[in-house]
Amino acid sequence: MATDLILFDFDGTLADTLPFSFAAFKAVFKKYDGKDVSNDALISMFGPTEDDIIAMNFQNKAFVHQAIQEYYDLYGQGHSNMNEIDSIIALLELLKENNKQIAVITGKSRRGFDISSEALKISHYFDYVVTGNDVAKAKPDPEGVYKAMHFFGVKVENVVFLGDSNADIVAGKSAGVRTYAVQWLSTYQSTVYDRNPDAIFSNTAEFIALLEAEGSLR
Repeated sequence: MATDLILFDFDGTLADTLPFSFAAFKAVFKKYDGKDVSNDALISMFGPTEDDIIAMNFQNKAFVHQAIQEYYDLYGQGHSNMNEIDSIIALLELLKENNKQIAVITGKSRRGFDISSEALKISHYFDYVVTGNDVAKAKPDPEGVYKAMHFFGVKVENVVFLGDSNADIVAGKSAGVRTYAVQWLSTYQSTVYDRNPDAIFSNTAEFIALLEAEGSLR
């Protein structure tokens, strides 16, 4: 079956931004809430936007607004020495050359997404973006996946979803689309999944080979 619409998660899937996010969260939790948090603890909080993660998990509510502003400042600064991932750019270029629709389904806020996509200069590849600000229910709920499918008017069998987290896999499988786990960047969220992904890719070439085998690429 041909693939017409490719849905991607963002952090840990298209952009190697999780290290910046972890560092920024740790800094504000320590500074404003007096709390040391591990990467695993932060991953367990993921789902809501960055603003909501801080608001929901801070004990010192008086500093929530200030911590949110500083989080974005620190997160943005993390991109200063960041380079584009060549394999990701090559994949996105190949998909566009083959007239594929590309959408991002991310739990991060629109503000956070804009910081990263603009810093990496990749926003022009995306035909549609669903952020955490655009849904009532975050992944693993499939709302964002359904939203994208409705926007493009495509059949479920012509859609694939790729993500690095258990929540991505559950969301995609719940929506009935072919769903693939990726472990192709330096940092990704999950290696164990509540529902089995259709495949696990350790590099972009494996995904490209799948598209070629099903006749989705010229």
